[in-house]
Amino acid sequence: MRLILPILTVMVWASIAATPALAEPTPVSLATATPGGGFMLYGDNAAAVINETDPTLKVETQNTKGSLENIGLLEEGKFDLALVQGVAAHEAFAGIGRPPVKLKVIAAIYSSPGMFVVKDASAARFVRDLVGQPVAWGTRTSGLTLMARYIMDGLGLDRDKDFKGTFLQKAGDGPPLVIDGKVAAFWGAGIGWPGFTRVMKTGGRFVGFTPEEVEKVTSKHDFLKAMTVPAGSYAGQKDDVNSIGVWSFILSRPDLPDEVAYKVARALHTGHDALVTRLPQARETTLQNTKTSADASRIHPGVLKYLKENGL
Repeated sequence: MRLILPILTVMVWASIAATPALAEPTPVSLATATPGGGFMLYGDNAAAVINETDPTLKVETQNTKGSLENIGLLEEGKFDLALVQGVAAHEAFAGIGRPPVKLKVIAAIYSSPGMFVVKDASAARFVRDLVGQPVAWGTRTSGLTLMARYIMDGLGLDRDKDFKGTFLQKAGDGPPLVIDGKVAAFWGAGIGWPGFTRVMKTGGRFVGFTPEEVEKVTSKHDFLKAMTVPAGSYAGQKDDVNSIGVWSFILSRPDLPDEVAYKVARALHTGHDALVTRLPQARETTLQNTKTSADASRIHPGVLKYLKENGL
């Protein structure tokens, strides 16, 4: 008996030593945008769902100045992933004002129908009613602010000259300006967008576009699409709103390993219901939308592999 116990002890310790340690999860950095905006809200919830769905990944988010900064951060390899609004992505891929980027699409996250929100008592009913008025456009590096420039241009207006524009330090600074009457309108985009939610809860109303305006803008800038924000999308919204917008994306640095991209796409897909429970607008984060909203040459090879496995 005295001999057996030491032998058993040695065997137990040997077994423990031979057991491989559990691998540490792969860290994945995700750049979002300024506090109070839709990207921070989406990014934080998406990261939580990815981490819950695939324990081999550890996605950590960080606030940034928004889409334009995020593109540069990805190119420099300072982040693995970043949220980028569709117009900013369009310019980056097309090489407008800069060399074309080699970034890759991981997922289309949601559509971004652009419109203005005003106080319910406002006399403004159409975009032309806001000309010459103080308007909060968002942050200077936001893709939504860039989209506003294209849309106003399509209408024959200059975003920076035909309005008394205010640019924000962070997206969350916009709603109080409308609520307190310091600006006539606040520009933004999306369904479930925090800035719109806050204003509408205090008695707001949307100013969208006429069918003729939608046609005029999308004819000049064909990467912009006609969109509709259904009645009831926000508290107090009684009618559908005609809008113009684009898709927003999760983009990756060019050299993100295929395995990581594959796992992120898989986690977003298998964790879709959990993500929608957290964030209703994430219902648009689907494999089908990723396939149809981006050129195949721009989709990450790891994501293409997962799309193919799912018949897409």
